[in-house]
Amino acid sequence: MTRLVLVHGFTQTARSWDPLLEGLTGAGHEPVAVDAPGHGAAADLHLDLVEGGAWLAATGGRATYVGYSMGGRLCLHAALADPVAVEGLVLISATGGLDDPAARAERRAADGALADRIEAIGVPAFLDEWLAQPLFAGLDAAAQGRTERLHNTAAGLASSLRLAGTGTQAPLWDRLRDLRVRTLVVAGALDAKFAGLAERLASTIPGADLAVVEGAGHTVHLEQPARFLDALLPWLDHADSPRPAASNPP
Repeated sequence: MTRLVLVHGFTQTARSWDPLLEGLTGAGHEPVAVDAPGHGAAADLHLDLVEGGAWLAATGGRATYVGYSMGGRLCLHAALADPVAVEGLVLISATGGLDDPAARAERRAADGALADRIEAIGVPAFLDEWLAQPLFAGLDAAAQGRTERLHNTAAGLASSLRLAGTGTQAPLWDRLRDLRVRTLVVAGALDAKFAGLAERLASTIPGADLAVVEGAGHTVHLEQPARFLDALLPWLDHADSPRPAASNPP
């Protein structure tokens, strides 16, 4: 049995993983879904990515960490903060950060404007705009989980963007070369941007495996849950495989 800490994406809550729980428990694993800082029951927890990663590792304990999008970035920071707690990583539509300082500044400004927008119009109206993006075109009404997203607060979501948005993230690519954590990187074949980022993550993290899921876009695990589990479960079955060896062992 593998203990799995499941970390959702921006505007979701822990309940977003509900469609996968039966498949995970039926395969003998122990999934534990958490609310990320600024979301759900953790709406009042205002943390940046470094603080959020340390909090996540302390909260989740020893486990394989499965993170989608924002959740994937939090899981990467958790692995860097506490490689003992993070026994394995599954990164879904994630990134190691923006290399270019100008691009980071532009994204930080955009996320700040988005945070202002949430506070101005409220969560229900913002979700209408957020879920209408082409990024989420592969989600049907049920997979969108709009009802659960409505449990979020404008203040919590705005703080998440301002403190832990992609523009705030220092690039991790050089640090990821030193990770010694069993890793599976997952992306949707229809999401060209993040499929490319997945290839880069898999080639940067020593020993990482890559799974590109056909017929899926950004929200791989909810658009194609059966295909996602087909990639994940065999990988978990080999959870006892040794971690990648350090390049310069003591």
